[in-house]
Amino acid sequence: MVTQQKAKDKVGAKGGAGKAATVSGKAAKAGDVAAKRSKTDARAMGDSGAADRGDAGSGKLKRKAYEKHLEKLHGELVKLQLWVQATGAKVCIVFEGRDGAGKGGTIKAIMERVSPRVFRVIALPAPTEREKSQMYVQRYLPHLPAAGEIVIFDRSWYNRAGVERVMGFCTEEQVQRFLKGAPAFERIMVDSGIILLKYWLDVTEEEQTRRIKERIDDPRKVWKLSPMDLKSYSRWYDYSRARDEMFAATDTAWGPWHFVQSDDKRRTRLNIISHILKSIPYEAPKREKVKLPERQKAKGYKDPDYAYRKVPAVF
Repeated sequence: MVTQQKAKDKVGAKGGAGKAATVSGKAAKAGDVAAKRSKTDARAMGDSGAADRGDAGSGKLKRKAYEKHLEKLHGELVKLQLWVQATGAKVCIVFEGRDGAGKGGTIKAIMERVSPRVFRVIALPAPTEREKSQMYVQRYLPHLPAAGEIVIFDRSWYNRAGVERVMGFCTEEQVQRFLKGAPAFERIMVDSGIILLKYWLDVTEEEQTRRIKERIDDPRKVWKLSPMDLKSYSRWYDYSRARDEMFAATDTAWGPWHFVQSDDKRRTRLNIISHILKSIPYEAPKREKVKLPERQKAKGYKDPDYAYRKVPAVF
């Protein structure tokens, strides 16, 4: 598979030399912007070098340290949001991975302090009969970002290479057709100006088991456990083989996969958000000084004597 991928990349590079030059130019510009922000980033990440130096990989990250880093990363995500709105940038972030690997928690951490009108999360249900009759990627196209949007896919078109393949929802011919066509589809996305980031979250067998058992007993998490999850749980190595072949076919220069070992949820969230910020050449737009205006005078207004139906103060 590696040999086939090298051949594919060679053909792609040869056939799209002009486009590659344009992409390289953009990458160089992005590198210049990233260099200008390097000092700012170090401060904004809560000196996340501290995460890399002092506590990275040295045991569980304590909640206080996690929240401190996350607060500063949230501030940077807001700056990214303002930049996207001001420049009309288009960003597409794909999250894939094993069941229980922490995709949902990571997306929640990203979305906590940003506008859902700019950051949109797409988590499509199983396809309808009509959608099954369409071109495979067709149902994903309306959700791709327009100018000024960041779209996060909580699972994506890669369902075909993963769950659909392992659980027998598509034929092997359909899988191979997808693996062959996905890089071209993503090249079209990137050439149209979309910044594409793809993340694969993985966990050990033991950690996955622990998390799925939590879903059985925790009333807050029972909704995360479906009959499909239980069937998928028993097919660890089928998913491993499907992942390996997917990486070999779709890990390209314009749409690379970023692998995350996500046994530590807190570190995973911080590392992914930090990587997103470092992968996009954003610069926070200058903000004018904000001053609150004076409130208007009451001019005789009085609160009405109305029997409001108040919510009981239980807490």
